[in-house]
Amino acid sequence: MSRPAPVTRQRSLILLILLLLGCGFLTTSLVSYYTALDSIRAGIIDTELPLTSDNVYSEIQKDLVRPILISSMMSRDTYMRDWILAGEQDPAQITRYLQEVQEHYGTVTSFLVTEQSHTYYQAKGVLKQVEASEPRDAWYFRVRDMQAPYEINVDIDMANDDRMTVFINYKVFDYQQRFIGATGVGLTVDAVVKLIDTYQQRYNRSVFFVDTEGRIVLTGASGGPMGAKVGQSIGELPELANLMAKLPLPSSGNFEYREQGRGHFLNVRFIPELNWYLFVDKPENAALDELRYSLYLNLLICLLVTLVVISLVSLALRRYQARITALATTDQLTELLNRRGFDLLAVQALQEARRNNSPLCALLLDLDNFKALNDQQGHLAGDAVLRGFASDLRDNLRKSDIICRWGGEEFILLLKDTSPEQARELGEKIRQQTERNRVLHNGTDLQITTSIGLAHLQAGDALDQLIARADRALYRAKQSGRNRLCEETA
Repeated sequence: MSRPAPVTRQRSLILLILLLLGCGFLTTSLVSYYTALDSIRAGIIDTELPLTSDNVYSEIQKDLVRPILISSMMSRDTYMRDWILAGEQDPAQITRYLQEVQEHYGTVTSFLVTEQSHTYYQAKGVLKQVEASEPRDAWYFRVRDMQAPYEINVDIDMANDDRMTVFINYKVFDYQQRFIGATGVGLTVDAVVKLIDTYQQRYNRSVFFVDTEGRIVLTGASGGPMGAKVGQSIGELPELANLMAKLPLPSSGNFEYREQGRGHFLNVRFIPELNWYLFVDKPENAALDELRYSLYLNLLICLLVTLVVISLVSLALRRYQARITALATTDQLTELLNRRGFDLLAVQALQEARRNNSPLCALLLDLDNFKALNDQQGHLAGDAVLRGFASDLRDNLRKSDIICRWGGEEFILLLKDTSPEQARELGEKIRQQTERNRVLHNGTDLQITTSIGLAHLQAGDALDQLIARADRALYRAKQSGRNRLCEETA
């Protein structure tokens, strides 16, 4: 059985509204999201990361470049050079000098190694004699032979229980620019790691340092990118393997890479004082989580609004459809079923009676002399009589019974599961009640009677056959003098 066309059209309309609202909300949300995404990405790459890099660089100048300046000052100190050129006569003097530097500037160590005696002086006194054959002394001979005036080296500190230390090794020259030793200060690696962790917490970024050969030289406590350790080359990380090729040395710039599907924004800055690169890394997810949350919240709100709108439209359509159906199947004057509504219910009642083998009776009622009443009292009086008669009929019937204004002053009752005797009793009750009742209209009591034709369902009857027999019974009642009930059995 095909679905009724009005229901199909109603569902099609709801689906169309759902599609339009969904597409509209989704398009608006996605356009807003990607516009904001581009704006945020541009802000991170062009403004936020460079600014953070500037701030970190300022911190580095204060915390890491400062020891370089101290070492530079020591290498040019006339007192130190004069003491060396005078033959290193009193070690206690240079020890006090190194101790004063260490205490005043807060370094973990300060040292001097002279070329003349290869003696290693530090704040606690003479440490040792450096030798070219000793691997742990290789740093001194490397510094002596290098072209640059200084180097930054991460090494163990023999003067402090072999703690890992960041040394600034600065060449010392006499007044004729001849090499006479190496001096400098050191910071513990732990202290530098704490500084990096402080940068990361302060700016909510990942910060690490890479030398010009691509090796990671300093990171925070959690390590470098993808957990890389100090000494590891970024060329060993697949996500960053091609980065060194993009850094003609020395160079700075903004870069992007992906790690396990997550985007990263990277600002690289070359620090000439350290001869290192400063990497400031910000994961894309951290920057876009709030934006994605706003998108999901927006989509959820759009979904709720769409559902509310669809619910309201569906409710309005159902009410409108019910109203249209009621108008199509209801008599406006009496609010009873009209013929169309009766036909829909009567077919179902007939099928039930056949299926359950139960009795079904029809009463066809006609108001006597109604045309004369209309002519004498007017149509408004006739309408009042019809409404009153319909109300009395409703009061005498069960909810399962079917009542209809058949046309003009005719009414039909279809009584389910009702024997001819019961139908006859009900018909007589209605006839007598109608005869007794009065309808007051404009101060006038109007009286009316009714003639009734009764028929019951017989084997093989169709609906029109049942009604035709009731109509013949009604005709006999009219011909017999009206205000009576007649029954048609054959």
